[in-house]
Amino acid sequence: MSQHIAFIGAGNMSSALYGGLIHSGYSATDITATSPEPQILEAQQQKYGIHTTTDNLLAATKADVLVLAVKPQILKHVCIEIASVIQNRKTPPLIISIAAGVDCFAIQTWLKTNVAIVRCMPNTPALIGVGASGLYANQQVTNQQKSLAETLFKAVGMVEWVNDEELLNAVTAVSGSAPAYFFLMLEAMQQTAMKQGLSSEAARNLAQQTALGAAKMATESPLSLSTLMQNVMSPQGSTEQAIFSLQGDHFSQIIERAMNACMERAQTMQNEFGV
Repeated sequence: MSQHIAFIGAGNMSSALYGGLIHSGYSATDITATSPEPQILEAQQQKYGIHTTTDNLLAATKADVLVLAVKPQILKHVCIEIASVIQNRKTPPLIISIAAGVDCFAIQTWLKTNVAIVRCMPNTPALIGVGASGLYANQQVTNQQKSLAETLFKAVGMVEWVNDEELLNAVTAVSGSAPAYFFLMLEAMQQTAMKQGLSSEAARNLAQQTALGAAKMATESPLSLSTLMQNVMSPQGSTEQAIFSLQGDHFSQIIERAMNACMERAQTMQNEFGV
């Protein structure tokens, strides 16, 4: 890519994205980030060598790709602020929004133009380069722009496209919010291991390394998850008893209810923060 990318918002996800791009060889001089807090911008400029500004209008004027990386509660204000710049540009930028719960229709309404928009649901492991991002492109997005968006998010992990914008709510449930599910399980495992006599350090190290190893096996093995599970279980063994206990407590249904609750909240947010 040689296009200029501007990030409105210089928080953790933005810095993960442009940090990943720079690590992949993208020129820092082709990246701008904005924030109302000069001290944040100074730190980002010193760390990454990017351009920074407190002026969202300036960023929107120069960008070929404009990433809206602000909280959904203030996205409307930002869009209204930059709307005139977007409307007056001969070639509008590709808009990429990572604000949860705000659909393309709302963004176009606030910008008062049918601009090309890619919505993305990333997750926090993008901060260490192993993110999982779900992307949706509206009808105005060209193949070239779609490729640009994919390149951006592949710099911090893997990408999956969905053809229906509503499916981003399912993406939220399975990857966007899901790191927290695993953190909760790890915390429970560590606490139980400590009750069983292990030190806090040993419990933490063993549980975390096991999660890392299991994830690596799941992603690299050609075997199904069911087969991988069975390979750990011996008849009448300790692992079998643990799995029987989880199944007896309806573990799969617990996960299903949690993911459904997550997706339903994401759907509700569209009504709260949209048009």
